[in-house]
Amino acid sequence: MSFSALTCGAVVFPGMFFSFRAFLRRLSPKWTEADAVCVSERLVSAVHGSLATVAGAVVVMSCRDVMNDSHWLVNAFTVFGAPYMTFDLYAMYLSHFHFQKSSRHSLQTIRAFLHKDWMLVLHHVALLSVFMPITLFFRRGLGDFFIGCFFITEFSTPFIAVGKILIQLGLDDTRLHRLNGLLVLLTFFTCRILVFPFMYWTYGRQFGIPLNKVPFHLPLHCNLGNVVILAPQIYWFILLVKKAKRLYLRHKKTKEGKERQRTD
Repeated sequence: MSFSALTCGAVVFPGMFFSFRAFLRRLSPKWTEADAVCVSERLVSAVHGSLATVAGAVVVMSCRDVMNDSHWLVNAFTVFGAPYMTFDLYAMYLSHFHFQKSSRHSLQTIRAFLHKDWMLVLHHVALLSVFMPITLFFRRGLGDFFIGCFFITEFSTPFIAVGKILIQLGLDDTRLHRLNGLLVLLTFFTCRILVFPFMYWTYGRQFGIPLNKVPFHLPLHCNLGNVVILAPQIYWFILLVKKAKRLYLRHKKTKEGKERQRTD
């Protein structure tokens, strides 16, 4: 099953990317290669995020015992998603390359990409080199419930992707973009930050431990791992809040300017 899932992921995600890119170029000949690549990368990201959320929800709802219950989707989707993480690094670099209007690929363009998106690159590399081996080989079949919760953290990804696509289409000053922005904040905070106390609370409920004492009943490496994963989520959420504030103030200023013009 693992080889089949890996092969399927290696075909599906690159296939979707190149299909989206070709379709978008035919749909709108005025689009540049940078536009088509950027939107295609976001669409594939949205698809992967949606699939991860569904897989995670199925696992979480199926595991009554948070430590011992298992579900085949955990290993299968981890292997299936690995090619996406690998290919998405290439797609992000390709998007950066075209938007920088570089004439050719070089170590300089790669360094510029790594400098600009170092945190996203580190996130992808950590998932491939740390999260995937732990999930597949070192858990001893325990904690499928928690892996399902980690899958659900991708619930905000489709909304983030839609927001960037709307900006790409010049629709960043529309009601749809503002509504999507609210959904980004809500889903990100709920599924990428609140999910951690939820996991601790669920563990404590099963074993009769108060929430504030759960960390002291877990191995140190579990708590450290959660902190390492949670820290960048908080950082990204702060960036999202700051961006939402800037967009709100810009919209408010534009609206006030239009009202002054009407009264004049």
